[in-house]
Amino acid sequence: MLFPSIIFLFCFLPVMLVLYYGLCRKSMQLKNLVLFIGSIAFYAYGEGFGTLLLLTSIVMNWGAGMLLERYQREPKRAKTVMILAVILNLSLLFFYKYLDFVIASLNRFGHFNLQQTKVSLPIGISFFTFQAVSYVVDVYRKKAQAQKNPVLVGLYIALFPQLIAGPIVRYDSIALQMKERRETLDQFGQGVIRLITGIGKKILLADSMALFADRIFQTQGAGTALSVSYAWLGAIAYTLQIYYDFSGYSDMAIGLGKMFGFTFEENFNYPYISRSVTEFWRRWHISLSTWFRDYVYIPLGGNRKSKKRTYLNLFLVWLLTGIWHGAGFTFLLWGMLYFVILIFEKSIGLGKKWSLPPVIANIYTMVVVIVGWTIFKSGSLTQALSYMCNMIGIHANGLVDQTTLFYLRDNWMIFVAALVLVTPVGKYLEQKRVLYQLGLALVMIISLIYIIKGNYSPFIYFSF
Repeated sequence: MLFPSIIFLFCFLPVMLVLYYGLCRKSMQLKNLVLFIGSIAFYAYGEGFGTLLLLTSIVMNWGAGMLLERYQREPKRAKTVMILAVILNLSLLFFYKYLDFVIASLNRFGHFNLQQTKVSLPIGISFFTFQAVSYVVDVYRKKAQAQKNPVLVGLYIALFPQLIAGPIVRYDSIALQMKERRETLDQFGQGVIRLITGIGKKILLADSMALFADRIFQTQGAGTALSVSYAWLGAIAYTLQIYYDFSGYSDMAIGLGKMFGFTFEENFNYPYISRSVTEFWRRWHISLSTWFRDYVYIPLGGNRKSKKRTYLNLFLVWLLTGIWHGAGFTFLLWGMLYFVILIFEKSIGLGKKWSLPPVIANIYTMVVVIVGWTIFKSGSLTQALSYMCNMIGIHANGLVDQTTLFYLRDNWMIFVAALVLVTPVGKYLEQKRVLYQLGLALVMIISLIYIIKGNYSPFIYFSF
């Protein structure tokens, strides 16, 4: 079930709000139960029997938490339980997301003839698996108490606003909210604003950019050489698409959370204004970056040991980051690109010992990011290499062609809007209360027209 859809906006969400603020308004236990049941129903609407996997994850991690509570004075047993729980969680993720890729790779490079499982990838499995791991590890580290109520463990793992595409919520940041949160009219209003903002980003900007990005990448993937300008137009369009797509979903998730009394951490902080790639990753998908920092990088030793060990730790983090995003060699290359660039920036002290002029620094950062998204978008390493060759003029169909000029002439306003709104200009507009509210109303009306017509696409991060 998509947030910007008729079934969600006019059926599911109103029913949940009526039950939550009507029937259950005096009981936090009832509110949590309704949210849990509603979240399972929300997931089951799109996944069907795949919901059994989600329920299995909930029961398994609730049981692990209870065992950790029981063995809290027996460190060896507690560590064994924690390790087994993490392995089980990651094994489920591996089976559904990576096993067929491994089998295909063995068949291709090892000349085996192994049968693939052909299992479908459950939506959001990477997100709810990482949340489950966070719960188990935090209980083991005694950063949080084990939750005796399985409904609350289920609510943490399956809460519908952030269930299928994040942000990745830490258990210690939400445990108290599940028991003692307070809903206010002001918070509800803020939630509605964030929901509309996210819908607008997705429907009006991300989907508009998708039209250009998909068409251009498909043209190149079919073997047609692109002009340099056309290749850059497609790469920039995808760069804008993935930002508005994912940050729009995060806005909707945070807004829906506020409407039910929850406060989630921010997931994006204007990443495209960054002046280094290091800074970019402090601003992009913050919940994932901090998850890898706290549950992989720091436990491995972080930067507390030798320089070689620090680089090895970073290599492992970025290898896993690439793998997390998808089962494919393009995602591995994407992760390794960032590993190399971040090591380079770290070794020369960029942003600490010295800095580039702001404009040049941002251009450098965005060139790296755009190249990265080009690899990310490509269907294979061959296409990625071929596309990037077109971007720098190798085997390209000229420098500038009429198709590029045609697209820019007819769609320059949407491109300008998309480029301007990646900056903090929105914070300035928020201060113009009346104008801002009128703008939001207009965004919602236009978005609803598109939704009713069915002119929208699935979220990119649903496949992760």
